[in-house]
Amino acid sequence: MTLRLRLAAIVCGLLAAAGVLSAGRQAPTAHITSPADGAYVMGPVRLAITFEPFSILSSVREVRWFADGRQVCTADVSPFACDWDAGDRVTEHAIRAVAVLESGERLVATSRTSAVEYSESVDVDVVQVTAVVTESDGRFVSGLTASDFKVYDDDKLQRITNFASENIPLELVTAIDVSSSMQDALPAVKRHATKFLSELQPADQVTVLGFNDTIFTPARRSTDQSVRARAIDRLAPWGGTALYDVIIRALDDLGRQSGRRALVVFSDGDDQSSHASMNAVLQRAESSDATIYMIGQGRALRATALQQLMKKLAAGSGGRAFFSDSETKLEGIFQEIIEDLRHQYLLGYAPPENARSGDWHRIRVEVPGRGYNVRARSGYRLARRNPQ
Repeated sequence: MTLRLRLAAIVCGLLAAAGVLSAGRQAPTAHITSPADGAYVMGPVRLAITFEPFSILSSVREVRWFADGRQVCTADVSPFACDWDAGDRVTEHAIRAVAVLESGERLVATSRTSAVEYSESVDVDVVQVTAVVTESDGRFVSGLTASDFKVYDDDKLQRITNFASENIPLELVTAIDVSSSMQDALPAVKRHATKFLSELQPADQVTVLGFNDTIFTPARRSTDQSVRARAIDRLAPWGGTALYDVIIRALDDLGRQSGRRALVVFSDGDDQSSHASMNAVLQRAESSDATIYMIGQGRALRATALQQLMKKLAAGSGGRAFFSDSETKLEGIFQEIIEDLRHQYLLGYAPPENARSGDWHRIRVEVPGRGYNVRARSGYRLARRNPQ
């Protein structure tokens, strides 16, 4: 082979190698991390973005942020975040970020937040009551039938039309406080919450919410435990506490499907960031048949008003409120909730004719002649029917 041919072969080889390396190099991409797809946002929101590979960050000149087709800001300093007001209602928004590189190339990322609609009263054809029955020493009572129960609506005995005690579908929302004050407690909470969810029945539907200044959904409604575990593992602490907002959002998420509904909320501090009021939370809970379990830790032990709210929400729904500053007790608390969920009875009856006045109706559930204790929701409020 002549020298000229050898040089040509070497050049071709170098060019081929360069092509392979170029093909293997990761194309730069941008991703919106806040608000994430499906997040529920209202009020001030931090718009945030990440880049892959991370080294591309040094080549970013600016990021232009758009909300619902309108440019809301331009960030020209790393990390290229921006503050935006999402308004006073949780509605759907289309978010777009356009990152302009020094080369003039543009990287585009999008996300879409979700809307949430809720009312302070509900419209149902059956009043549904979840009840837990225990002995005087606290042991759970199983094996009861519909004829063992008496249900009273404003002190009037009702005919039980629906009853179940085994294999009852469960819709559960777990809301975990990830505000900055949870820095020390969050690792233990994540570990025990993951174990708690792993002990549910395989068919139980679970949604995981995280909340601080905003509310987000790291794991949507699913029966897949691995999805929940990965979602909880990714939680990190920052921001304030929007406790009232997340309770309202979670109760709306639970909806009106048939079966049992439950909400487990873990928080270590009083509300700092909610748009909803305490009265709005109480009214929303009155219109839901979800059983509410509240777990207060850390600063919550010193916040009297917060403890009173947690106890009122839990007791009114037939659930329980727990307060502990001990990590060792946290696993026991989650285990008690699991046992509660495993020993629930589901009863239903047709609402009285005057139930749709929008007024509060008291519920009393008894198992006469046994000396048992019965824990159930204390009442309900039904929406007025719209005239046809």
